[in-house]
Amino acid sequence: MRAYSEMYLEDAMHNLGVMIDYGTMKDGDAELFFSRFIASGISEHFGIGNPKYVAGMSGIELAETVLRRTGTDTDILDYYPAGRSAEYWMGWALAYLQWYTALPFRQIAQKGITIDYLYGLYGTYHEADITKFLDTAQKRMAQYDANGNSPLKRQRKNCKLTQQQLAQRSGISLRMIQAYEQGSQDISKAEAGSIIRLAKALFCDPESLIPFT
Repeated sequence: MRAYSEMYLEDAMHNLGVMIDYGTMKDGDAELFFSRFIASGISEHFGIGNPKYVAGMSGIELAETVLRRTGTDTDILDYYPAGRSAEYWMGWALAYLQWYTALPFRQIAQKGITIDYLYGLYGTYHEADITKFLDTAQKRMAQYDANGNSPLKRQRKNCKLTQQQLAQRSGISLRMIQAYEQGSQDISKAEAGSIIRLAKALFCDPESLIPFT
């Protein structure tokens, strides 16, 4: 079962590609902008194929809406797509993966399909058939499921922080951070204030730290 009708897929892939390409130019960092996309709530509408978001808005309009909803309001840039940039390809490929798996974008990221990972695939896959990327991405996600990788650990590593540094930034004890990452303590049952402090220290939304089950 796919996330939405295939009739919207081509538009969705192009618009998400432009959105990440343009959003990265505005925000200066693709990982940060993609985190904004998830935090904005637009990713949820996009992921269920809401026509307003997958086809009714341009990629630039999507990016500007994401930025406004997450507290950044700047002038629109002059934007001229220069072929299939790494950022455009990442959005284009992510849209296909999300449509094919019907998983929320947040869950796809939790399963190891991060922006940094996609940058690493660009050279090999940006001119290949999309099904080759799909196969590689699905194997990656299955491996993450098997290894029990923690969303907290992934976010921490994306920010290039040690557990000790995260403890200092967040005010959460090193012992608790270790327990959350190892799964000996269920972070979904932590106090809301603790999750919010961790999220602020990691520049992400709190829901990104809660594993999908």
